[in-house]
Amino acid sequence: TLALFAVGIVLAQEKKLETERPKPPTSAKEEIPPEEDAALTTTEYSFNPLQSVKDVGVGNQYLKRGKLRAAQMRYTSATKWNDTNAEAWLKLGEVNERLKDTAEAKAAYQKYLELAADAKNAGDIRKKLKKLK
Repeated sequence: TLALFAVGIVLAQEKKLETERPKPPTSAKEEIPPEEDAALTTTEYSFNPLQSVKDVGVGNQYLKRGKLRAAQMRYTSATKWNDTNAEAWLKLGEVNERLKDTAEAKAAYQKYLELAADAKNAGDIRKKLKKLK
């Protein structure tokens, strides 16, 4: 009976090892190792208005600190998450204007006016567009 008990323990340990061993990947997607350097990965944008609003908020914080390039990146990201976010287009135009990128500033202001033609500041934005041309 002691021998049967020992055999039972060995079988239980082997079964435990089988469950602890990593299983091989079952699909091609799992076989590709994850990218370790986040800077090398590309973001796939889809409609996400919450992320767009978040990026505008972070861009505003960068703008307050005078970090224009970082703010520009966040506003650009916000427009990619939600192409109809008028505030993001306005802020992107302002930052591009401050960075002396007049072509991008004009494009951003024009998109803003398409989205918010009846905004209170639409007249001021039209004046800015005339100055930039």
